[in-house]
Amino acid sequence: MSLLKERLAQKIEEHRPRTAKLLKDHADVTLGDVTIGQAIGGGRGVKMLVTDISYLDPNEGIRFRGFTIAEVLEKLPKSEGAEYPCVESFWWLLLTGDIPTQEESIAVRDEFSTKKIIPQYVIELLRKMPRDTHPMTMFSGAVLAMQRESKFVRYYDRGMDKTDYWKPTYDDAIQIIAKLPSIAAYIYRMKYRNDTLIPPDYSLDIGANFAHMMGQKKPYDDLARLYFLLHSDHESGNASAHATHLVSSTLADPYYSLSAGLNALAGPLHGLATQEVLRWLQDVIRKLDGVEPTEELMKKFVWETLNSGQVIPGFGHAVLRKTDPRYEAQRQFCLKHLPDDKTFKYVSMLYKVVPDILVEQGKAKNPWPNVDAQSGVIQWHYGIKDFDFYTVMFGVGRALGVLSNIIWDRALMYPLERPKSLTTDMLEDIAKKKSSK
Repeated sequence: MSLLKERLAQKIEEHRPRTAKLLKDHADVTLGDVTIGQAIGGGRGVKMLVTDISYLDPNEGIRFRGFTIAEVLEKLPKSEGAEYPCVESFWWLLLTGDIPTQEESIAVRDEFSTKKIIPQYVIELLRKMPRDTHPMTMFSGAVLAMQRESKFVRYYDRGMDKTDYWKPTYDDAIQIIAKLPSIAAYIYRMKYRNDTLIPPDYSLDIGANFAHMMGQKKPYDDLARLYFLLHSDHESGNASAHATHLVSSTLADPYYSLSAGLNALAGPLHGLATQEVLRWLQDVIRKLDGVEPTEELMKKFVWETLNSGQVIPGFGHAVLRKTDPRYEAQRQFCLKHLPDDKTFKYVSMLYKVVPDILVEQGKAKNPWPNVDAQSGVIQWHYGIKDFDFYTVMFGVGRALGVLSNIIWDRALMYPLERPKSLTTDMLEDIAKKKSSK
């Protein structure tokens, strides 16, 4: 058993009594009412899921295991010569809630390193797909194709105690995460770089190896580490996390479950915001003839945009009430590595003028920028200009969060998810009775 898996087993044994006590002594405690608006509106705001992996704090942004993004970036171990934490140390944090030592982080890196090779049948599958196939279709298909490798399926079919379901789930998750960067880079080089493929370097951590396979030099390795970390998890109710959890709750293995989550991520309302913001920014630059953006010029343009009935993409968030810390983390990267990039200058000026204008307009609950306002700008700067690929990179990062969640779902033996539905007639009857009172 690996060092991380052994530590995780200890954490699970300590946690299980807490869940058991809640179910035994407090199962009937009400968490809140559900409104008709929430029932019809996609369940937004309904408190009905449990996760200890991350929490979206309205004032602090995403907290991973209780740590803010700033704390995570400061406290987690880094690879030699790196400015940002390695993905391996972050994976340890997500699973255990503890900040790993450098030695523990290296142990995770070694655990991943032996599993980076893409199976030959997956390569053949990808190469047989038409080259105009969307990269997310390729990515999800590659994950689903590897389902034959599932240890969970093999152990389950033999018969096993349900308290041990998490163990082969962990093994599957390690296999998947180790291979995802290799698969993503393979798809990118095959589709967008004339099939000039770069084999993995097994001595590198996940972020550095992804940069290597993409054909990118420093500091793109740090960008990869930061990007995967920031996009890893967003509570368990977002579409990709919830889809993964829902499918996993049927005891489908992690390959089936993650593929479902990736398919959800590919939806235009979920994972495409980065490219939509970047398209809008490039259109702004064209409209303004690429001139140096001044505060006066940008204010005029923003007001014209709002007065025409359009929105400013990348600003606002359903929960956050301040600047998204993920945006701020990427902004600091830009200020250090690409301060003179034209698109970044436009982003910076928008950051300076848009919030006050949105407050003055009075329509936005949160006038501050979110993560999507910055993400695409950095990728474009480093030559990753193929918009459809952005969601694949998002998927690599998101896998860290959703897979750590379903390992814990299995560890705590959560049941099949099955909410109750009502008919429209029933809703109308409830509304009528409430109105009459």
